[in-house]
Amino acid sequence: MKMKKIVFVLSLAALFNFAPTIAQETNETTNTTTEAVATTPAEEDIVMAKETINVWETIVDFAKNSGIGKMLNTENEGDWRNFVMLGVACLLLYLAIVKQFEPLLLLPIAFGMLLTNFPGANMFHEDLFAGGQVHWSEFYAKGGLLDYLYLGVKLGIYPCLIFIGIGAMTDFGPLIANPKSLLLGGAAQLGIFATFIGALALGFTGPEAGSIGIIGGADGPTAIFLTSKLAPHLLGPIAVAAYSYMALVPVIQPPIMRALTTKKERSITMKQLRSVSKTEKILFPIFITIICALLLPDATSLIGCLMFGNLLKECGVTERLSKTVQNELMNIVTVFLGITVGATATASTFLALGTIKIIILGVIAFGLGSAGGVLLAKFMNLFLKDKINPLIGSAGVSAVPMAARVSQTVGQEENPGNFLLMHAMGPNVAGVIGSAVAAGILLSVLG
Repeated sequence: MKMKKIVFVLSLAALFNFAPTIAQETNETTNTTTEAVATTPAEEDIVMAKETINVWETIVDFAKNSGIGKMLNTENEGDWRNFVMLGVACLLLYLAIVKQFEPLLLLPIAFGMLLTNFPGANMFHEDLFAGGQVHWSEFYAKGGLLDYLYLGVKLGIYPCLIFIGIGAMTDFGPLIANPKSLLLGGAAQLGIFATFIGALALGFTGPEAGSIGIIGGADGPTAIFLTSKLAPHLLGPIAVAAYSYMALVPVIQPPIMRALTTKKERSITMKQLRSVSKTEKILFPIFITIICALLLPDATSLIGCLMFGNLLKECGVTERLSKTVQNELMNIVTVFLGITVGATATASTFLALGTIKIIILGVIAFGLGSAGGVLLAKFMNLFLKDKINPLIGSAGVSAVPMAARVSQTVGQEENPGNFLLMHAMGPNVAGVIGSAVAAGILLSVLG
């Protein structure tokens, strides 16, 4: 009996606890039924219309937040010029892939240009590097992928690493065998300083003019290195101009070479170069580094890296390191350098009157550099017993080995039995040293 009483009490308690819930559910059901009954067809149409409006608003919001919507929204971050830049990027991709104009660097540059001109992608932010400084306080909050990779350009890391690879792939033997080649490489830097003066006359600042002038050296890494220090806001157009003209060496140089030389001069046959000993090849990069570092400290980073790479190649005891910097390191850095340089070519900086001026001044600088080497060779022939073919003077620009090949091609047009390639390599590699020295001079004066 006691157990029955306990069960009875518990049952009553449970009943009282569930009663409100049941009542509530009953009321809700009743209300729902009432509402269902009370809802008219007109009210149902209004509800459906509201739902339709919400869907339409969602579509509109999606369109506004898309890349196309942001490009068209000039009140915010959009700019119709982004469409133009996407077209320019595709054109450069075409030139790199189909025409094979310096594809190893032009393709990454073009693709970086493509990525940076999508509004809302937030891959690169110019404002983080405004004023030539890295704004670290904002960098960690909003920095994108290309912002982080661009630090290698801003801090001067990538160009120096590229120079290590170039040094490891370069044979300074022709320059050592014919030291007069060094003068021809120096003369080819005429275009740099002449264009520097011309850029100043057109209203560019000193640092901007120096960055534009370096295009005349036909040395992409040096142009990037100097521009990132002096005029980072012009990095995109200057890099594109520098590498474009490097690719157009076979088109630009021959008319200049023919205009400044006679058929007789182009037919000059030069004596075979002497053999260069292993000791000479080992001592050369060491001595050049010491001399340049003592005379021009600002050029030490570029010259030092160039000579370090060459020493890895020539010393004979670091074959594995030499192969690494020639291949793996060179390839990796080339990708990072190209895509980040392309990222600086935004619509606001690239599509400007200054860009047109840079392109024009760049080709003038390159032409003057080619002419400078040719004219000095002609002048030297007035005093030399063993004449120099003036065509090798045009190879004094830094486009290795393309410029040397152009000298060989033009020379063989006049004399099929004339082989100028190895002779032209001397001024060609001297031009690499010369452009780095010129960059150091400009950096020391303008930096």
